[in-house]
Amino acid sequence: MYSFNSRIRYSEVDSEGKLSLAALINYFQDCSTFQSEDLGIGVKNLKERHIVWVLSYWQIVVDRYPELCENVTIGTVPYELKAFLGSRNFCMTDESGQYVAKANSLWSLLDTETGRPVSIPEDMYALYPIADKLDMEYAPRKIKVPAGGEVFDPVVITQQYLDTNHHVNNEQFLAIAMNYLPENVVIRQVRAEYKKQAFLRDVLIPRVIVEGDQVIVSLEDESGSAYLAAEFLLK
Repeated sequence: MYSFNSRIRYSEVDSEGKLSLAALINYFQDCSTFQSEDLGIGVKNLKERHIVWVLSYWQIVVDRYPELCENVTIGTVPYELKAFLGSRNFCMTDESGQYVAKANSLWSLLDTETGRPVSIPEDMYALYPIADKLDMEYAPRKIKVPAGGEVFDPVVITQQYLDTNHHVNNEQFLAIAMNYLPENVVIRQVRAEYKKQAFLRDVLIPRVIVEGDQVIVSLEDESGSAYLAAEFLLK
């Protein structure tokens, strides 16, 4: 497993002094980025090949949120590469080696010029170390979004939401969705199904369905087609 060590920073904690879910997602995203960069198949290399990895699905399960200044280790391992798809696990452990969070993810490799899936190059198969899946309860990838719910004011995509691929970053999508959760809740699991990319000046219309300890947020275009479906399970 590829890993790096860190210490929870003040800029990463919420109002309770604990790591925010958004910061946890960024740790996971950074971990896979560091691995790819260290293997020589990072952002610059992908850009030269006119290909990009785009996140299709997250499942993140949180046992607890580390506190300010706590030392943690973040790890990732690819467990399957097939056709144009890559599956990865992520985890965060504390100083005692106990898991505080685990995640499953599915990524699609796209041609940046056509926007279509492209087969994984042979050198990537050789470079990425495939290992066994983490022991966790794997939820279905598809998220069922019920009809109805409450519709909120549109969100216009500005520069702050974009990453080096010039589209809305996966964490930014979820940061938008989390704005519609009840106050002072603790998220024990999030599943996110990314249905299409969003770009500068796109308009996202949030539709929110609350069912007990489950909140589903669908970020849609003006025709009702979803960019993101996110399911939050609350403690």
